Amino acid sequence: MKSSVKKGEEVVVIAGSAKGSRGKVLAVFPKTQRVLVEGVNMLTHHERKSDKNPEGAVVKREGGIHISNVMSAGRFDSRKKASKK
Repeated sequence: MKSSVKKGEEVVVIAGSAKGSRGKVLAVFPKTQRVLVEGVNMLTHHERKSDKNPEGAVVKREGGIHISNVMSAGRFDSRKKASKK
């Protein structure tokens, strides 16, 4: 299926708990139809002790959201302007 957004593009979340948030697309997963958007759907991940993190760590990272819940920022802005006229 052809994706409506590309990696690096600015998008607006149009549905869900993060509705109205803007961010850059970090990754697109076409098989599962999900995208990672910078600063949206932050999840807490507990990392195991390792050489890199001798104490272990609690890390915030982005979780995927469905591609139908995002829209290109340019398209979203032009739609807003058209509805104001």
